[in-house]
Amino acid sequence: MAAYALVTENFKFASLFFKSKDVMIFNGLIALGTVASQTAYNVFAFECPCSSGRNYLYGLAAIGVPALAFFLVGVMMNKNTWDLVSECRLRRCRKLSIAAAFALLGTVFGRAVVAPITWSVISLLQGQAYTCAFSEFVNSSTLPGFPPDQGSEVMAKFPCPGGVPTELQVFWPEIERRMKYESQLIGWLVVAGLSLMVFLMLCIKRCTSPLGYRQEEYWDDYRHNEKTLFQRTAAVHARILAAENVKTFFGFVALEKEEKEQLAEQESVRPICSTNWNRVTGVYLYRENNGLPLYSRLNKWSTYSLENNEEAMEKEMDVLIS
Repeated sequence: MAAYALVTENFKFASLFFKSKDVMIFNGLIALGTVASQTAYNVFAFECPCSSGRNYLYGLAAIGVPALAFFLVGVMMNKNTWDLVSECRLRRCRKLSIAAAFALLGTVFGRAVVAPITWSVISLLQGQAYTCAFSEFVNSSTLPGFPPDQGSEVMAKFPCPGGVPTELQVFWPEIERRMKYESQLIGWLVVAGLSLMVFLMLCIKRCTSPLGYRQEEYWDDYRHNEKTLFQRTAAVHARILAAENVKTFFGFVALEKEEKEQLAEQESVRPICSTNWNRVTGVYLYRENNGLPLYSRLNKWSTYSLENNEEAMEKEMDVLIS
């Protein structure tokens, strides 16, 4: 029942992330999934060793190791990470300023820290891992009536029911209350500090952006639509090209009805050269061409292609050929 109430409350908290923007929805799903995973771990898997020296390592590992794993997975799953890798591989980051690199890394880390922070904060608010880690460091002299000859070995056994003599178990509620107070205080301080940091970063972003608020929204919509259409078209292009090659090899190709219709609409497709793939891959910094905005590398490539301005394209796209 307690676990159900905790999940319900955290669901209400996570639902605040769900806005109209895809990023907010994605962050909300990550946070909600992390909350569910953390709650399930505490209910079914968390088991304090109740041994001096081990409690500390186990408690901190329960908070930090999953958070680190979530962070690394978040970095690997972020498209901007691989855009930055491509930028450094293809162009040696020659057109990427320090400010732009910092901003790009901020977006990568900003998305990647959602799950780790959620895990760490929920762990601290629940207090189990912190209590396990630091119970052995409680100063027994601050507990009225506690026997003075008991050391850290005894204090480390308190998180385990029945781990200490019966006459000492009456001190456990006070020890647990202190540990949860400290753990939850740290958790709320983390939330407050991160909230303030996010607010300041958003203010800095708005103040330094070359675009107005409306155009920023338009740019977000454009990037979303371009990504969706590009992926959908790339899938069809790859299917048709594969079908042509398979047909050349076997003399026929087994296609579904929808695939036959697509092949009929596009009788043939041409492979795209690696240079053009590289030109539309990598980090993009906002540019304008004769006062008109260029919203992406694909937008820039298309603009210069329509103008047949190969010299300007080579200069702007700046792809290194090795």
